[in-house]
Amino acid sequence: MLKHRFIAAIAAILAIAASSASAGELRIVGTGDGMEQLRALGFAYTADNPDTLIIVPPSIGSGGGIAAVGAEKELLGRIARPLTGKEKELGITEVPVFKLPTTFYVHKSAGVTDLTFDQVSQIFAGQIVNWKDVGGADLRIKVVRREEEDSTLLVLRAKMPGWSDLKITSKSKMAVTTQESFETVRQVAGAIGFGPYSRSLGADLVFLKLEGMEPTDPKYPSANTISYIYKNDTVTREALSVIDYAKSKKAKTFLNRIGGVPISN
Repeated sequence: MLKHRFIAAIAAILAIAASSASAGELRIVGTGDGMEQLRALGFAYTADNPDTLIIVPPSIGSGGGIAAVGAEKELLGRIARPLTGKEKELGITEVPVFKLPTTFYVHKSAGVTDLTFDQVSQIFAGQIVNWKDVGGADLRIKVVRREEEDSTLLVLRAKMPGWSDLKITSKSKMAVTTQESFETVRQVAGAIGFGPYSRSLGADLVFLKLEGMEPTDPKYPSANTISYIYKNDTVTREALSVIDYAKSKKAKTFLNRIGGVPISN
């Protein structure tokens, strides 16, 4: 019942946003992590502020968002990694909005729902190659990885037990975006990948528990911080209003419902 109410609420917000044909658009560009949550938050903002239609376009990566804001091509960006010292020197400011668990997900054919830290490490290292060896189906494991500079992999390297120096098997498919990783695992039997948690993808993929912990468990070992960025020289009152909204109690309650962990201010 709660799920149905939530879906109805999202539908209502979408309808309001769609009806704002005359609204001015404000784009928030950057990372593919947390897009579901940021789009929903944008629709919620538009519902309360019909003169502004928030657009969260497809991913160009955290680096792409930083470059666009730094070059003054966009007012707002979204990132899933901290700004470097040089990026801050460009006059770019970051505002943390919420944390998003970095999770492991598998194709439904794998037949598993819960793995240990050690099992996950061995799978990505290529030491476990069949799902039957961890209690699943008699099916070859197909590893989907990300580039070393990817924000979710950096989180795993820093926080997941056994991942700081883990060598990911060369017998793996590289996904260059979050969406590509999701789609590959969704379409390929036996596949496993990692990326930001998304409640809406639960119907297509299995998000694994780790040693019994759900991704939203406070003790779950890995989470990424999603932040808005802007350049001090170009930021507008409207853009600052969007940022303030994201820090409001109403927005934090909304984020909790859709899988984000709000940042305490």
